[in-house]
Amino acid sequence: MINNSVQYGGWGVRGKVLPGLICAMLATAGLAQAEEITLVAMGDSLTQGYGLPQGEGFVPQLDAWLKAQGAEVRVINAGVSGDTTAGGLARVNWTLTEEVDAMIVALGGNDMLRGVDPAHSRDNLAGILSAADAAEVEVLLVGMQAPGNYGPDYKAAFDGMYPALAEVYGTLYAPSFLAGLGTLDPAEAQGMLQADGLHPNAKGVAKIVEALGPQVLALLTAAGE
Repeated sequence: MINNSVQYGGWGVRGKVLPGLICAMLATAGLAQAEEITLVAMGDSLTQGYGLPQGEGFVPQLDAWLKAQGAEVRVINAGVSGDTTAGGLARVNWTLTEEVDAMIVALGGNDMLRGVDPAHSRDNLAGILSAADAAEVEVLLVGMQAPGNYGPDYKAAFDGMYPALAEVYGTLYAPSFLAGLGTLDPAEAQGMLQADGLHPNAKGVAKIVEALGPQVLALLTAAGE
């Protein structure tokens, strides 16, 4: 598996390009020239596209965004509305078919809503990552955060399991699926949600994809190496 750090380059003095930027440019070019990468997005209703017309959910918008960046990719929707980490573990082996090169894992929100012990959620996620490791599939693990009303101990255990697992299994790590909405002011963020106040609308999904997209590109680069 890969190291979960990503380096970025920049422009040096007198218009010279630093080595980091050269590597990034070559990696992007490699994505465009490589064979098509099959990416599975495993998650719950946020991944599945709950409440949205076909073509406006997370997977189709991510697929379009990645291809606009020059990536040769096919994104498979393995999101199941209401799914938990236990559900993800139960279906991971038949999800990881031979054609799969990379996987996004974005599970745990429904565990938290049901008050599942974070130790159980962590064990389930560990099982998913172990299966991906055995299948030699690169992973981007996407974290989530519990609200404060669950108590400090629960929040610390729940929030902390994602970066800890990413470290153990050497996966790429994104701190939050909803990071793209977290950068907005509260009023604007509300305009990015559906009527239930929980699930993003099409505009909200676009913000999520825009924020998460670069980390997914890094995942595809790792899978193509």
